[in-house]
Amino acid sequence: MAELDTSGGGKHKGGKVRSKKQSTRVDLTAMVDLAFLLITFFIMTTTLAKPKAMDLTMPDKDDKTKDQLAVKASSSLTLLLGSNDKLEWYLGEAGKSAPTIIGYGKDDLRKLLVEKGADIMKATGKPMIVLIKPSIKSTYKNVVSALDEMNITNVQSYAIVDILPIEVTDLQKNGLYNDTK
Repeated sequence: MAELDTSGGGKHKGGKVRSKKQSTRVDLTAMVDLAFLLITFFIMTTTLAKPKAMDLTMPDKDDKTKDQLAVKASSSLTLLLGSNDKLEWYLGEAGKSAPTIIGYGKDDLRKLLVEKGADIMKATGKPMIVLIKPSIKSTYKNVVSALDEMNITNVQSYAIVDILPIEVTDLQKNGLYNDTK
């Protein structure tokens, strides 16, 4: 039981004669009970942070050729995810333009997506389509980073597709197909 004792100190000899004060005792048990009830109430009614997940639509495994979308080379940007937290990108078709090596940060991938998206919209009048091609040397973190950048920059059309052998050769040539550590 919790108590608050406000009684006077010990008896002093000498000095003025004072009247004896009554000691006041306050029982704090009810207040402690109320505090625990309030804490319990707020813990039970608080919504916990829910994990955020990105919606990802996957094609049906049985029918691969029915709903394929033809992508124009003039409005497509391809990202080749390599090792060492680097990626290559190129516009159009594989082998027809030289790929450029960049990183995943806001000054690299995000800036690229914003600039090229605006350029393609201005040139073709249609939104950019991004093809994400992870290699076996890229990490899960790299794919998630690329998808996050698609979400941040509001790229409406993007797809994760298989990487072509010519693109793997290009990653090897540029040193982005190494074992990650």
